[in-house]
Amino acid sequence: MKFRIIASSLALILLATNLAVAGDSPDKKRDKVRKMSAETLQDLYKLQPASRGAVQKSAGYAVFDNMGTNLLLLSTARGSGVAVAASSKQETFMKMASVGAGLGVGVKDYRVIFVFENNKAFSNFLNSGWSGSAQTDAAAKAGDKGGAFSGAEELGPGIWVYQITKNGLALQITLQGTKYYKDDDLNKK
Repeated sequence: MKFRIIASSLALILLATNLAVAGDSPDKKRDKVRKMSAETLQDLYKLQPASRGAVQKSAGYAVFDNMGTNLLLLSTARGSGVAVAASSKQETFMKMASVGAGLGVGVKDYRVIFVFENNKAFSNFLNSGWSGSAQTDAAAKAGDKGGAFSGAEELGPGIWVYQITKNGLALQITLQGTKYYKDDDLNKK
């Protein structure tokens, strides 16, 4: 019985998320991503004040809004975001998709912020965008109650990542593969 309730809840959340953005114009989608990015950076600066300096000194940064689900052995996530080159302020709109295997259950709305120390790391992310990781996660947050925040971790040479859980309940141990890639529809002008 509990399994059916969890599965139904996950399906409804994913359906509502997809329907909410399906009819938006490209301009409206870009505006939503920009707003999410600005709000996420402000949240990050409140949680980790030193992160402001890291972002300001970086070659670029990227901010993603993600919805992850984990149901027993399968873990998936999808989202969108924007990468910004520090020197030119050039925006590259992007998407992300993730799939993994492991034990867990839950739904999590979270933000990921990448900070690139050099142009090579930033360029590689824009043009390749892959990330693979082993992940152990316990998160519980609803609105302003509870909380989960992971401090910056070095993802690779010249790449630091922050994660902020906005809402959700998740307990998982997974091996994840994530692809970050350019959103061709939103990068057309």
